[in-house]
This record gives sequence, C-alpha cells and structure tokens, in this order.
Amino acid sequence: MSVSSTQSPDTTSRRRRPAEHRQDSLCENDPQAAGYNHEQLHDQLCGVQQLNATRSCSPPSHHSLCPAVKCLPAHACASHHACEESWEEIQSKKTIRAENEVEANKLVNNYRFGFRKWKSHVTERPFADRSEVVKELYSELNVIKPHAGPGQLITCGNVFYIFLFGWWVSLAYFLVGTLMFITIIGVPYGKLCWKLGCYFLWPFGNSIHKIGNTLRRCCEQAPDCECSVEAMEDHSPVLLPSPTEMPVSEVPGRPRHTPYWRRFSTYVWLLLGYPLLVVVHSLACFISWILVFTIPVSKMNAQTLSVILLQAPEDVCISSSSQRKHQGYETRALLCCYHAANWYYYKYTVDGINVFAVNLLPLVIVALVIGYIDRENQYASSDVKFAIAIGSIIPLSYYIGMGIASISAQSNFAVGAVVNATFGSITELTFYITALLKGHREANPCLQEVVKAALTGTLLGCILFIPGICMIIGGLRHSEQRFNSRCTGVSSALLFISVGGVFAPTLFSKAYGNLVCDACTNSTAGNGTSNSSGPFVCHNCHYDLNNGTLFRNHVQPLVYTVSALLPVAYIIGLIFTLKTHSHIYDIHVGEGQVTGHHGTVVHWSRWRSLVILIMATVLTSACADLATEHIQPILNQPNISQYFIGVTVLAMVPEIPEIVNGIQFALQNNISLSLEVGGCIAVQVCMLQIPILVFFNAFWDVGFVLLFSDQHLWASIFSVILVNYIFMDGKSDYFQGTALVVVYLILLALYYFAPSPSCC
Repeated sequence: MSVSSTQSPDTTSRRRRPAEHRQDSLCENDPQAAGYNHEQLHDQLCGVQQLNATRSCSPPSHHSLCPAVKCLPAHACASHHACEESWEEIQSKKTIRAENEVEANKLVNNYRFGFRKWKSHVTERPFADRSEVVKELYSELNVIKPHAGPGQLITCGNVFYIFLFGWWVSLAYFLVGTLMFITIIGVPYGKLCWKLGCYFLWPFGNSIHKIGNTLRRCCEQAPDCECSVEAMEDHSPVLLPSPTEMPVSEVPGRPRHTPYWRRFSTYVWLLLGYPLLVVVHSLACFISWILVFTIPVSKMNAQTLSVILLQAPEDVCISSSSQRKHQGYETRALLCCYHAANWYYYKYTVDGINVFAVNLLPLVIVALVIGYIDRENQYASSDVKFAIAIGSIIPLSYYIGMGIASISAQSNFAVGAVVNATFGSITELTFYITALLKGHREANPCLQEVVKAALTGTLLGCILFIPGICMIIGGLRHSEQRFNSRCTGVSSALLFISVGGVFAPTLFSKAYGNLVCDACTNSTAGNGTSNSSGPFVCHNCHYDLNNGTLFRNHVQPLVYTVSALLPVAYIIGLIFTLKTHSHIYDIHVGEGQVTGHHGTVVHWSRWRSLVILIMATVLTSACADLATEHIQPILNQPNISQYFIGVTVLAMVPEIPEIVNGIQFALQNNISLSLEVGGCIAVQVCMLQIPILVFFNAFWDVGFVLLFSDQHLWASIFSVILVNYIFMDGKSDYFQGTALVVVYLILLALYYFAPSPSCC
C-alpha cells in the first residue's frame, strides 16, 4: 500500500518485490529503521556498482545486492560521487511499519513538511505483541512469578523503599491495629492490620490472596492455622493472574458467616480504621507516582486501598511463599510485588501521554489558583508564580501536540495541514499576544523587546540547539547517521526565504534610516576646554523611524508586503511537498504490516482531540497571562539582560516536548526526523507566527514593529548559514552536533552579557 500522494516515474521500481526475491529486501527497507550499519552498506553498494561496471552494465540479476540501483557507466561507477548518488537513492526509500492504518498515517505525517513530528502512539498497541519489559510496566501486581530466592529481591530500589515508604506505612498499620484492638469488636481488623504492617515493611516476594470457603472451613477446624499451608505447587501459568476460587458445596449444618455489610465491626472499621489508612496510602501513592520510577509502590498502595482493605478480614490471606501453594483449595491473588522501582518507567504512558507530562498537569491548577486568587502575593511571590505559570505550559504543550497528531492521523492530509498550521503555534502565539497586550496597557515597551527576543530565541534554539543535541545523542549511540539531504533541502530553502523576509525591514531601515542619539558629549570637555572638532561620546543611539515619512511611507508597507508573502511561500511549500513532489520522500507502508482501521482503538477520537485542543488552548492563554503579569520582577533583575530571559526561558520552555521527540527519534537512528523537528518549528515561527503578530498589530495597535536589533539580525543569519553548511553532506555525527550546541551557547553568552534594551 502506497501512502504517498503522487508517484514518481520510477515508483514501480521502488515497489516491494515478491517474497521469493530475498535479495531485494535491502532496497525496500529503510536502512535506518532496519538498523543497518551505514558504512558497511555504503561500501557494499560501491563494490556492487564497480562489479556491474566491468560487466558492461548488464541487466540486474536476482543475485545483485539491489536491482533497483541504476546501471552506471564504468568511469562513473568508479567515482565516489556515483556511490553517493546511489546511496541517496536507497536512503530516500522509506518503508515504515505500523500496527494499523491510523498509526501508519501518523508515521507518514512525521515525514511531511508542515506536520508536527510526534513520537508517541496515537492508538493502543496490542499488549500481547509488546516486550516483557513493557508488560511488566503495565502489570496490575497480581501475577505470581517464580524467582531464584530471597537474594534476588535485595535490590537498591527495594532497600530504598524501606527508608522512603516501608517504615512509616508499617508504623501506621500497627497504630491502627492497636486502635482496633481497643474497640474489642474490631479485633479481627486489628489482627489484619498487624499482618499487613509486617507485609508492608518488606512486601517483595510475598503475596496477598483472597481465600475461599474451603480454606475458611480448614481454618475454623484448626484455629492455630496461619492461612499459609504448604502443599503441592500450583501448575497454573506463572505469568497469569491466579485463578479465581472454584465453587464448593456447603457442608450441611455448618454455621454461616454474617454478610460483610451486616456486621457492626464493618462500620467500626470504616469509621475509625479505614479513614486513617486512606490518608496514609494516598500520601504514599502520590509520592511514589510523582517519583515515576517507583510507580509499582503507587500501584501497590492503590490496590490495597481500593480492594484489600474492603475485604472481610477472614478472606485475606498473606503468604510468605513466592509461589502459590494450596491444599485442596483455589485462591485469587490480590497483590504480589517483586520490585519497588523500575528504571524503564520513563516510557510509561497514561492515555497516550508520557507520565512526566501527566505529573506536571497539576501545575496548571496550582498556577491558576495562586495566580487569580492570591492577587496581593500574600502566599507566593511573583517569582514563584512566574515559574509555576511557565512550567504549566509544558504539559499543555504535550496535550496540544497529542491532539494535533491524533486529528491528523485520522483525517486526510489537507485537514491535517490546516490543524497543524492553526494549532501548531498556538502555545507561542498566546504568550506573545498576551505580552504585547499587557505592554500596551501599561505603556511598557520593554515587553515588546522581550517578545522579539523570544521569537529570535525560538529561531536560534530550533536551528542550532535541537538539531545539535539530537546529533550528539544519536551520534554517541550510532556513530554516524545519514539523512536524505534533498528532503532536508526543502526546509533549508524555506528557512533561507523566511529569515530573509523577516529581517528585510530591519536591513532596509538600517540602509535608509537616520542615526539619532539621545545625548552626546565632547570627550575633551572634561579638560575645561571646548573643542567642536574633537571626538564625541553618544548614548542610546538608534535609527529614527517615527519622525518623518520613512517609516510610514516605506518601512511599514514593506513589513506588510513581507508578512503577506511569507504565508504564501509556506502554502507553496505545503503544496510542493504534499502534492506535486511528494515522491521525494518516497514513503511506503510495508505489506502485511497494516491491519486496517477496523478494531483499532485510538487513544483520542477526533472530537475528543478537538475538545482537548480547545481546552488546552484556553488554559495556555490563562497561564501565559499569569506569566506576563508576573514577569516584571524577573525583568527588573539588574544582573540579567532582558534579552537573555527572552531567548532562553520564554523561547525554549514551550519547545521542550519537541526536544524530547527529537531525541527519541535520534536514539532510534532516525536523525532525519530529528532535524525536521527543529526546521519545521523555525519555518513556522518566521512564516506564520511573525506575520500573524504583524496583522494582529495592524487591527489592534499594540506597538509591535517588525524591526530587530543588530544582535538578533546577525545571530539569526549566521545560524542559518552554519546549519545549512553542516547539513550539506547528508551525514551527521556527535562532532557536528557539538559544533552547533557550542555556537548556540556562545550566542547565549553574548545575550547574557549584552546590555538591556534602552526601553527596559
């Protein structure tokens, strides 16, 4: 099944060959996705071309390495240039693998220009097909597994559990158990609490079961029974929950227990003991969930609180054996934990959203509460409110990205392009517009300069930092990575156009504007003499644009013209890459991989994604308003330039989800998507965000003028030239990434030591 919109003339040669042509597998699969060594593949390809050249370009046979490689003359095959061209031809062939049609659409959209690159799955993956490590992450802790012995359970995470959770949870159980003994009627619950207190001190390898009527009769006949009977081993599967108890016929004349909800002791327990343990387990559950790597402890506390403590005390059996042993009865495992921590929980997702983003979501509520209720800063300072408001934008950006990816994967490319263009920049635009409105209301032109610094910082971060850090991490793991330079060239060309258009009014004003200074003094005046021909020292010099007709008649029309042409160039780029020349990406879905849309369970439907997008946008606007309201104390810091605050905190915090996605792509040896992450954002900043701000200022004058300082101008131009030079050869390694990151840090140092704008 071909997913590309149009086909190139040689599309037929790029189709998947029949199954018997095993030699063609190298041509149809993406070398990066398949994990091939690029250097070995490149050397083999050159060797095959030279061999074919000596055979006078005979037709390709089934024994050749890649029949799709074009036959070249002898003198061309011998050259390194021919090998590079053939490598580019193979590299452009991308065969992606997906579980269903929706996931395939999402993967294809990642390679399309103008679409947000999203790593997380938008559909639920089949649990049976996932690795054992992932299955362990989503386990409900009711699985009995064999282990070598107690020594296997002594790990750093389990020992850490005792000091962080075990001792005070056990102490709480002993205190509650003592309280139940005092009530006399709650003695059964007191015994259960003391047993659970011993269990939670070291729960690893032990298990809690719900026992049935057969075992209960055994315990009644033998009062000294500890409900841990040693017998034959259970032969049920070790990776499945223990089977439920089998129905057992009642013995005639045997006294029956009073139903659970008809006992007076039940209500004594629910009024005195259970509420105290709710507080204890809730606190332990919250702390362990926030720490992420200790999520098994959170699951253990949640299972205890919601299931075990609501059972009848005689139905709860605590076994110290690692395997279920029984004597003529069946039980159901309620809880069994072996490890308190798992380092792979950084991959854990909740409804498709990474657990770290989910844990940051309460920051939104905290920011709104303390921001709009504590107006007088009685409980939190402006610095704290600003930090919380900025931090709350991070999870909202994740939810916006997930919503965009979900809608795009379930719609055609036209709808996806509109959604990406509409909501792709919504996080940044909400902050910029709220900052401009606040600056206009308070007659504070400093916020306008902060917005320009944030725009420039986003541009520099997406051009230098995101590709650089991805190259470093990917290069350290995969030595050298290759990408399709032709596909990257589309974004590079648009980046040149966008940067040239954005800074054209600035260059024009410097060429034709008049330099005006606020104060000039004669350097020889300090000697008591006045020399009009001597050197002068001038302060706060700038180009005069407001006085006279230069700005109104020349600069402002140029700004509107550029702002109208940049979105047109963006639309042309979309048509070029999505419609007329989509074959340059040559993306295909492998046969037999897609199972269709039927039976696919998406995390978010289109309507749910749209509702979440709207809600996240509204919340982002509220958090951005709080950030701009409390940013002034940050800007008033005497030792930090306002430029530096704009190009770092305000520019890069909303892009943290994109940085994470780019790093994940690089680790999977898909550096092409890592580079497109930053390039796509940079193009959207110049071709969409800045024109929107210009036209917003035209309808609602907030004082935004598309004229940048010299520092912004030359830093952006130098960065674009540097990154295009590095991307020229289609290869990346950690050295090139280090060069980009070092240049980015140098520019940050330049902004840090730069004097503040004159209006701040």
